[in-house]
Amino acid sequence: MSFDSLVKSRIIAHIVGERRQMQRRAAFERRRARRGAGHVVDYFHDMADPYCHLTAQVLHRFQERYDIALRPHLISGPPDWAAPDRAGLDAYARADAARLAQRAGLSFPATPVPPTAERLARARAQLAASLTQPDFAQTAVALSNAVWQGAAFPTAPETDPAEAMAQGDARLAQQGHYLGATFCYGGEWYWGLDRLHYLETRLRALGAARPGAPTDLIFSPPDPDPQPAHHRGEVIEAFISFRSPYSYLAFDRARDLARARGAEFRFRPVLPMVMRGLPVPRAKRLYIIHDAAREARRLGLPFGRICDPLGLAVERGYALIGYAREAGRLDDYASSFLRGVWAEGIDARTDRGLARIVERAGLDWDRARPRLQSDAWRAEVEDNRNALSALGLWGVPSFRVEDRAFWGQDRLWLFDTDRAKGS
Repeated sequence: MSFDSLVKSRIIAHIVGERRQMQRRAAFERRRARRGAGHVVDYFHDMADPYCHLTAQVLHRFQERYDIALRPHLISGPPDWAAPDRAGLDAYARADAARLAQRAGLSFPATPVPPTAERLARARAQLAASLTQPDFAQTAVALSNAVWQGAAFPTAPETDPAEAMAQGDARLAQQGHYLGATFCYGGEWYWGLDRLHYLETRLRALGAARPGAPTDLIFSPPDPDPQPAHHRGEVIEAFISFRSPYSYLAFDRARDLARARGAEFRFRPVLPMVMRGLPVPRAKRLYIIHDAAREARRLGLPFGRICDPLGLAVERGYALIGYAREAGRLDDYASSFLRGVWAEGIDARTDRGLARIVERAGLDWDRARPRLQSDAWRAEVEDNRNALSALGLWGVPSFRVEDRAFWGQDRLWLFDTDRAKGS
């Protein structure tokens, strides 16, 4: 590793580390206490976002449990750079929200009809009029039900939502995010049901739970069930990018689940989004790296000594996939590479760094090195991209298990058919 790479990896580890997180939180709380301010939580709602429909259903419970001031904002939806395939994203979000709703005991139509522009406009007009009202949470649920379940709209005041949406969009961007169903407290972001437990845990540590509030979390991340050895013949395909921190968090866990089930695990590498011509702006990069860091801590995985493998390092890493597969060590090699660049600061652009990744996976560097000149991997990676697109997906990590496909390291519980159906 070069000196520059070593320094950068240590700096990033400090920035995303738990100690730094605690320092930032403590500084924020000191400033808040000096102002005599309460716990103010910003919440950003997009009427067209299925995840916002789920989040709206827990807002009232959230307010009842914690001594907070909820400051809601109406937004217009993700910018184009955050939704490179907007129609595909919308379709997947509806399907994923339906599965998540079943798991969380919330409501979402099994076969939702996309809301019409007219119904969205009316819902936004009523929600904009309720942003400063104490019953915002109840109004948001009623309007969300009208939009997503075809229920009748409540009789309520309306106003032109354009100004409220412009203000919400501006505040969302200013504070550093891009999605709806998001909460922001003290400079940290919490997306939807999946990350609300982090905010709840933080508020409890601050003594902000109301007296007599339930001690359970509104929603806890489900643990995947390995279901030992009764899925022989099943194939679990994992679409993974060496440049994705979420792929790193998912790879070993998904492989171990496949082994416990007696299923075949099939690693299918794809190029990083940036190398596929898809933009990943700074706000998204920052959120992802901080979110991946706290997820790694929750999962007990090392993370943060990062040597970004974008470009040459990914290409070199993928060039050795064929050799690793022939040697019967592909999964070990992929695991070693992901851990090396996301947790150990190994520079895969260098022979020294890549040799370390290769050799600890049980492979021979002298045999691997000549394969770095091969471009044969490009056809395989392109085939995998096409297969991923055919599933209606584009992000990583994504998985296909029989007739089911899903996206995200926090969806491994969907490996189990029964739990995926919410039973």
